[in-house]
Amino acid sequence: MEVGGQAVIEGVMMRNKEKFAVAVRLPNGEIKIKKDTSTYFPKMFNVYFLRGVVGLGYTLYDGIRALSWSSSQNLGDEEALSKKELVGTIILSLLFSVLIFVAIPFFSAHYLSSDNGFLFNLLDGVFRAVLFLGYLVAISFMKDVKTLFQYHGAEHKTIYCYEKKKELTVENVKKCSRFHPRCGTTFLFVILILSIGVFSFITGPWWVKLSGRILLLPAIAGIGYEIIKLSGKYSHNLFVKIFIAPGLWLQRITTKEPSDKQLEVGIASLKAVLE
Repeated sequence: MEVGGQAVIEGVMMRNKEKFAVAVRLPNGEIKIKKDTSTYFPKMFNVYFLRGVVGLGYTLYDGIRALSWSSSQNLGDEEALSKKELVGTIILSLLFSVLIFVAIPFFSAHYLSSDNGFLFNLLDGVFRAVLFLGYLVAISFMKDVKTLFQYHGAEHKTIYCYEKKKELTVENVKKCSRFHPRCGTTFLFVILILSIGVFSFITGPWWVKLSGRILLLPAIAGIGYEIIKLSGKYSHNLFVKIFIAPGLWLQRITTKEPSDKQLEVGIASLKAVLE
């Protein structure tokens, strides 16, 4: 069964269609695990392109639940976010992303170019790419984010070991790659490339172009999901390798080599899901 995951505060969350588990390293050195049922959408939404958008929403929901719980364990606070707070957090995160990676590049290009054609679209795409890369590089220097990126590497290595059908031990997991084609970083890169191509076809006044960019984001996410799913299935194909290579290069920023103790947390999380 396909397993995905994400790094959380001092830990790793693993998830499949039925359940998810979060394992965190407590300040006293012990590993604490929380298991819960995955929030998974009805089968009626399991159709091409639509499943990517709907599934992304549910994944974000579970991801923020996991982040909230992991944060509370290290702060000594057992109180969890309510459903309203979780939904509010997701909405604020999406609005922030639209502001930073859509609105700011758009108005910067609009300010610098009176041409509404090729030059405008080129500047818009370049600004979006620069902001995205700059954001990743900037946060990678933060101490807490470095630790988060190490757990991200632990998550990838553990999943790779599982997919290779090897025993989940620190020794086996350590030998696996920390770069994975189904990573969210690669997904974001695919979204970035798709958006540059799709947005170039939107014509009209500035407000039409801006609205089109926002409204088409779910469609681009749906297409990007299918591409990532195919890339995971045909990862040994030469064309696929070339296409996803930049996304794997970006993972050199968003993943770091984990310690043995961090690998133990990733293994504990995946084992909890597989039980």
